[in-house]
Amino acid sequence: MEIFGDMGELAAEKHVEYILSVEKKKDSFESVVMEHLRMNGAYWGLTTLDLLGKLHAVDVDQIVSWIIKCQHDSGGFGGNIGHDPHVLYTLSAVQVLALFDKLDVLDIEKVSTCQMLLDCKMKMDHFQGTCGVKLIHVFCCVGALAITGALHHIDKDLLGWWLCERQVKSGGLNGRPEKLPDVCYSWWVLSSLIMIDRVHWINKEKLVKYILDCQDLDNGGISDRPDDAVDVYHTYFGVAGLSLLEYTGLKAIDPAYALPVDVVNRIFIGRQSKKES
Repeated sequence: MEIFGDMGELAAEKHVEYILSVEKKKDSFESVVMEHLRMNGAYWGLTTLDLLGKLHAVDVDQIVSWIIKCQHDSGGFGGNIGHDPHVLYTLSAVQVLALFDKLDVLDIEKVSTCQMLLDCKMKMDHFQGTCGVKLIHVFCCVGALAITGALHHIDKDLLGWWLCERQVKSGGLNGRPEKLPDVCYSWWVLSSLIMIDRVHWINKEKLVKYILDCQDLDNGGISDRPDDAVDVYHTYFGVAGLSLLEYTGLKAIDPAYALPVDVVNRIFIGRQSKKES
């Protein structure tokens, strides 16, 4: 367990209140313009609640019912009811159901044979850390290789060097050279560094302080940078980043599956039990 010095505290209860309040503001401007991304928002908000140990604060049956209504005949899920299916929304839907241990409500065969998912193939002839690489792509590549046991294809020192160079003087992480830091990279960079065993190459204490400095201590939520407006997206990645840093009081999150470790363990233990029965 990491032990950090006096750098402020995580306003956990405020963040819980903020996330729950966002769900209730369905008629707000922010909610309307983000309606098509509601499935992603559900994943960000609910996973944050789980990491904070407050997932019981939501109505499970209501959320599961809504998710099922977002599924199309093709097997894929839309970002909200009546919206077209997309790979990202389908992943978020499955992840949320996993949080609630409700994967049994899915027709797994229908989802796994969804042509949309089968068509989404990744080709990786070579992998290099360059200025043109986007960190979300780095995470997807490293995560896919980690899950399939193929991390030996990566030059870990080269990639680790490029990733640790993302830390700026404030302690935050940026996405590319000469860019401003952003709390969301606390997930994209850290998760990849952990998977290739190079997380010790950054200053963890400074990163923790940067994330905590981005909190709205009065109303809850975390922003991209100190004193900016908060949102659910950065609140999730901030809390997830602190979880990766083993911040006290947070559940552990898996860097490859982007789900709490206990949820991942439950899934794999369940699979093993079915094989043995």
